Amino acid sequence: MGKQSSPRRDADNEARAVLRNLRTSPQKLNLVAAMIRGMDVNKAVSTLTFSRRRIAQDVRKALESAIANAENNHGLDVDRLKVKEAYVGKAMVMKRFRARARGRGARILKPFSHLTIIVAEKEEQA
Repeated sequence: MGKQSSPRRDADNEARAVLRNLRTSPQKLNLVAAMIRGMDVNKAVSTLTFSRRRIAQDVRKALESAIANAENNHGLDVDRLKVKEAYVGKAMVMKRFRARARGRGARILKPFSHLTIIVAEKEEQA
């Protein structure tokens, strides 16, 4: 007798992928996430593929993971998926220092981020 499984947080027509501890600041990652919010998934993948930002390739992998979760785990139609939500959260911050003149030190902050992408199946239009 194990613990009873918790109910699913997402709706039946949604799937999610979470990418944790990305080595970029949340502010920079949010710029890339804002590019794909509300887009059709095929258009979002092509947008991220040709984006010049370094972190866009990791966001594309997370989006492809959400698409695969929707198809394999929840049985959703890939051609009708759109990016419902793409949001960013703060993770840890590595603190380093750089030696400066006259025995002082300057603080260097190296932030990390979490990315969550939720894809949803579009409704049938009659």
